[in-house]
Amino acid sequence: MEIAQSKEHASLSRKEFNSEQEEEGAGSPHEALFLVLAYLPLFELLSMSKVCKSLRDAVKKDILPWLNIIVERPFLNLRLSDEILMKIASKADGRLRTLALMNCARITDDGLQRVIDKNPLINKLHIPGCTGLTPNGVIRAVQTLSEHRHSLKSLQINGIYNMNKEHLERLQYYLLTNQTQQQVQQKQQPLLYHNYRKFQAYRWEEFGRIIDVEICPKCNEVRMVFDCPREECKRKREHSLCGCRMCKFCIPRCEECGRCVKPGDVEEAVCADTLCSDCWIQLSKCNFCNKPCCRQHANLQISSSGSTGWICGVCHDKFLGSDDVEQ
Repeated sequence: MEIAQSKEHASLSRKEFNSEQEEEGAGSPHEALFLVLAYLPLFELLSMSKVCKSLRDAVKKDILPWLNIIVERPFLNLRLSDEILMKIASKADGRLRTLALMNCARITDDGLQRVIDKNPLINKLHIPGCTGLTPNGVIRAVQTLSEHRHSLKSLQINGIYNMNKEHLERLQYYLLTNQTQQQVQQKQQPLLYHNYRKFQAYRWEEFGRIIDVEICPKCNEVRMVFDCPREECKRKREHSLCGCRMCKFCIPRCEECGRCVKPGDVEEAVCADTLCSDCWIQLSKCNFCNKPCCRQHANLQISSSGSTGWICGVCHDKFLGSDDVEQ
């Protein structure tokens, strides 16, 4: 047993020695690389730790890159579990400030609470689409953070299942410990659907809102409620009228401009997103079906080698062969 362990230790030491020799031969990383570590996204930060020994040690020993943990890439959020999250959060040594977990379905109430208990200084908690969490688990986490003088400045919970009015009221109670409802409303900026879709979720506080959901005036469900950029809708809002200020399930909104679209005015698009008539006219169309696609899904456009313009994937599969197009 001892002989086997000695051989394993010797093998590891030999690998570390060879790694150091390779690094010395290739030269040390530029000093600028060490300065940008704190600004790298999580995936790039984890990848950087595998480049060489110097960067691995810098990533391992420096706390600054780990103060803001943001998980938003599809291949990261699908793999993130309670154990992996705890291991990553432990690198902040209890000083974590931002925890943004976008659509991390494997995170549970217990996993989140363990991170919260170890990091009481968190002031941004963004967990939209984390379907493994429950309303009571979110309330427990927010309550824990509100017990410290560094209260939460921003909370995102859109997509948490079974959230109701009572849950929302309890969350608002803990969030508004140091601010009145009137003070919060004065800071709020209009929330437009198309702007939100293009916005980086972890910068939510720039909208001037503490929490991302509220009670929809029409369906009374706890959801994100969007404002409308139409002038007539703005005037209604200024006169404290509800107008079209509702969630996206109660009224469709244009993907390009965010305006409310009446059911009879919805235009067809290649990407199946909602478009108003004005935006439908302005966008370029498929050469075959004459349907546009929003700018967010421009990757669905396939260029044709024999003509100008583009064709959609459906028309390409139906009318053309793979030799006739260029991606």
